[in-house]
Amino acid sequence: MRQSQGLLRAAALAGALLAPALAAAQSAPGVTADTLRIGSFGALTGPGYLYGRLVMNGVEAVFDQVNARGGVHGRRLVLVREDDRCEPGAAIAATRKLIHQEQVFALIGGGCSNATIAARAEIEQSGIPFLVFASVHDGITMPRARNIFSTALTSTIESQAQLAYALEQGARRIAVVSMRDAWGRARYQPLMEEFRRRGVSPVADEEITPDANDATPQVLRLRQANADAVIMLLYPKPGAVFLRDAARFGYRPLAIGQSGIADPAAFEEQVGVPGATARFVTISMVRYTPDMPEVAPWRDAIQAKYPGDRLSVFNLFGVGAAQVLVEALRRAGPEPTRERLIEALNGIRDFPTDAFGGGITCTPEDGRCNKTVVWIQKEPGGPIRVIGTTTVR
Repeated sequence: MRQSQGLLRAAALAGALLAPALAAAQSAPGVTADTLRIGSFGALTGPGYLYGRLVMNGVEAVFDQVNARGGVHGRRLVLVREDDRCEPGAAIAATRKLIHQEQVFALIGGGCSNATIAARAEIEQSGIPFLVFASVHDGITMPRARNIFSTALTSTIESQAQLAYALEQGARRIAVVSMRDAWGRARYQPLMEEFRRRGVSPVADEEITPDANDATPQVLRLRQANADAVIMLLYPKPGAVFLRDAARFGYRPLAIGQSGIADPAAFEEQVGVPGATARFVTISMVRYTPDMPEVAPWRDAIQAKYPGDRLSVFNLFGVGAAQVLVEALRRAGPEPTRERLIEALNGIRDFPTDAFGGGITCTPEDGRCNKTVVWIQKEPGGPIRVIGTTTVR
């Protein structure tokens, strides 16, 4: 009898000790005994779906893998999606719904920069942990908000890497050709700051409009300046016009693009001049192309879950970001709170993923967690190749 009473008292004590922990976990928004609800916003419809739906599909593929292995501390990850259509107003509405109505634990998302910037104030004020998976504008992560992190390369990081790459390749006379709209200025200004920081001056600085159909004057001035490398801050259309006209005049410098021209195969077709892109390199956020054997498991997972879809680099954005979030959720422990997740994200150091060019590092001082640019190139008529990386310090 005494032994039974002792066992009952021990069980009661254990239950009393366990109850506060369970209550704390279950009182956190989006956390139940067996699930963790994670919100995501981005374009599910319209032309911006590449940066929203496809990236979310990559996130979901990682969540499926984790859930098949028992989840995170026994909890199944549930992704709750909202469509922002790449529109600022819709992004604000989507984040409010996810935070206040859906009561998700954390956010992973942000496809189009203008939409994500618009939602930043709502997210920062709420204190919900947010990991950006595709948007690149510096205004999303700078100035530092303690609950906002990004695995996307930002425009400043890309601009710094472009100049570093030109110098690494031995270029001595570096020129710039850029758009000066809001997208272009977000890259142009940090690029000029990087020139000054390195004590280098561009030998020419030309502007091309986004809708340009002719770049003859710019090409002739760059050729006259004898620029051996040209940093391009251009969308595919003006970029194609520039390289087409450069080839027409026999001017073929090292041409250095950024993620605005992320598909060298499509760009080669757009230029339409044989050999004109032979010295063109551009930035990718991920170190693999979709047809590489290293990403075969993710290729199979995407095709199985989304029949008819092929693995894309945008899926890989989501794969890498989700792996970082999952690691932080594990580190946050079996009784997660938003504060513990923020602390865990701030402790990520050189974390390897199946997607990005280098390890992911987040700190309380800098939420731009991915600073390794991957360089890709396509030989005329050949496949796209990864040719190297540049890490910005």
